[in-house]
Amino acid sequence: MKFRGHRLNKSRCKTWVSVFYNENKNTDKRKIKVFDTTLRDGEQTPGISLTVDQKIKIAEQLDELGVNYIEAGFPSSSEAEKSAVEKIAKLDLDASVCGLARTKKNDIDACIDSNVDLIHTFISTSDIQLKHTIKKDKEEVKEIVSEKIEYIKEHDVSCLFSAMDATRTEKSFLKNLFSLAEEAGADIINIPDTVGVMTPERMKKLVSDIRKDLDITIDVHCHNDFGLAVANTISAIEAGADQVQVTINGIGERAGNACLQETVMSLESLLNLETNIKTEKLYEISKLVERLTGIKLLPNSPIVGENAFSHESGIHAHGVISNSETFEPGIMTPEMVGHKRRLVAGKHMGKHSVKEMLKDSGLDPSEEELKEITKRIKELANKGKKITEVDLYTIAEVVMGSAKEKTIDLKELAVMTGNNMIPTASVRANIKGKEKKASETGVGPVDAAINATQSLMNNFPNISLTSFRIEAITGGSDAIAEITVEVQDEQGKAIKARSESEDIVEASVKALISAINRLIQDK
Repeated sequence: MKFRGHRLNKSRCKTWVSVFYNENKNTDKRKIKVFDTTLRDGEQTPGISLTVDQKIKIAEQLDELGVNYIEAGFPSSSEAEKSAVEKIAKLDLDASVCGLARTKKNDIDACIDSNVDLIHTFISTSDIQLKHTIKKDKEEVKEIVSEKIEYIKEHDVSCLFSAMDATRTEKSFLKNLFSLAEEAGADIINIPDTVGVMTPERMKKLVSDIRKDLDITIDVHCHNDFGLAVANTISAIEAGADQVQVTINGIGERAGNACLQETVMSLESLLNLETNIKTEKLYEISKLVERLTGIKLLPNSPIVGENAFSHESGIHAHGVISNSETFEPGIMTPEMVGHKRRLVAGKHMGKHSVKEMLKDSGLDPSEEELKEITKRIKELANKGKKITEVDLYTIAEVVMGSAKEKTIDLKELAVMTGNNMIPTASVRANIKGKEKKASETGVGPVDAAINATQSLMNNFPNISLTSFRIEAITGGSDAIAEITVEVQDEQGKAIKARSESEDIVEASVKALISAINRLIQDK
C-alpha cells in the first residue's frame, strides 16, 4: 500500500495504536511482545515441510492467538517460499508479518517485494562464524550492517537486526555492532543464542549490559540444545529485554526453540507480566501444529501435554478432587490454556479417584464394590496393561452387575486392498437396533476401516475422534498390536478405549466403537 509516495507501515501504525491502548489501560504490568517464528525457524525442524495452505492456516491461528509478529518465512530461499510469505502478508492480519533476509540486497528486495511489515536481517558475528561461515572480518561486518539497515529504512519498512551467534560473540564488538544498528535506523535488535549455550545467569548479565547502551526494543531468540531455552528467555526479560522469539511446541533447528506456551505462561503466571496472547487458545494451536507438522508432543509436555493436568496417584487425585491447588500450580489452571483437568485410571489410583470417575457415568458403587473395582484395576495395571476409561467402566459394571446395552454393535468388517487398488473397508453394525452399513476408502486398510466406522458416526454428529495410537506389544510378523483411541463430544468430555489383536484393522475398529459406546452411555 502506498501513501504520498511511501508505503503505509502497518507495523508502525499498530505500535501507535498499542501505545495509545496501553496508556489508557491503567495497568501497572509491563507488556512483553511475542514474536512467533514457527513458520520460519520452526519449519527448519528436520522432517517438516509445510504446504502454503498449511502455513496460512497456522498464520491465521497465530493471529487469533494474539502474537505481535509472525515470521512467515525466508522469501529469497525459493519461489514457493516467497509466494507463501506474500500470501500471508496479504491476509490483513492484526499481527505484523515478518520476512527473513541475510544482509544481502537480493534477500532484502525479496522481502520488500513480498510486502512484509518487518524485515529481519541477520549476519554472523562470532569469531568462529566470521572465519568459517561468512569469511569476513569485523570491520567488513560493521560496514555491511550499517549499509543494509539503511537500505531497508530507505524503503520505509521496519527493521529487526540479528547478530547471529551473539552469545559466542566478543562482547565489545557485539555492543558496538548493536549501537551501529541503532544509529542506522534499526527498530529492534535481536540477541540470538544460536547454538543454545547460555545459562540463565549469563543470559541475564549479557542482556543487562546491552540494555544499558540501547534505547530501542531488545528481542531474544534462544535455542534449546541444553533444555534451557525458556529459562534463558525468561532471564533475558528479567534483565530488560522487551520481546521474545518463540515457536509453538518449541519446534525448530536441532533441539528446537523456546516454546511459546511455556514462555508466555511463565511470563504471565510467574512474573506477573502481560502479553497480548489469548492463553485459552494455547492448547488448540498446539494440537494444530502437532497435527500439521507430524511432530508429536510428549505426554508430559508442560502446559499442553496430555498429562499436564492429569492425575493418577491416589494421594494427588484425592487432593485435587478436594482442591485443585493442592497438586497444581493454582496460578495456572487448565481453563487458562484451553486444556482440561483429568483423573486417569492406573495402578496408582485410589478409591477416591475411582469413585469420582464413576460418578461422572452415573455409577455409584457401594464401599465394598469400590474396593473390589479398585483392586481389579490395580491387578490389570500390574500386568503391564494401560488402563482406559472404558476398562474402568467395564470392570465397574461387572462388579456391580449393571452392564449397559451397546448402542453400536459391530456385526461385520471387511477390508479390500492390493496392488493398484485403493484400500476400501466396509462396516456393518446394529445402531440402536437398526442395521447400518458404511464403506469408505483410505490411504491404507486401517485408515479405510476407521473412515468407514466414522461414517457410522454420522448418527452421532457431535462425537469426534481426537486421538489414535498404535503400538506393537509383541515382535514378529504376527505381532499383537495395541490400539488406543480417544473420542470427544461437543462439551469436551473425552473417553479413551483400548483393544488388542494380531489383526490391527479389527483392533482399531473395536477400540473406536468401544469408546463411542461409552461416551453415548454416559450422556
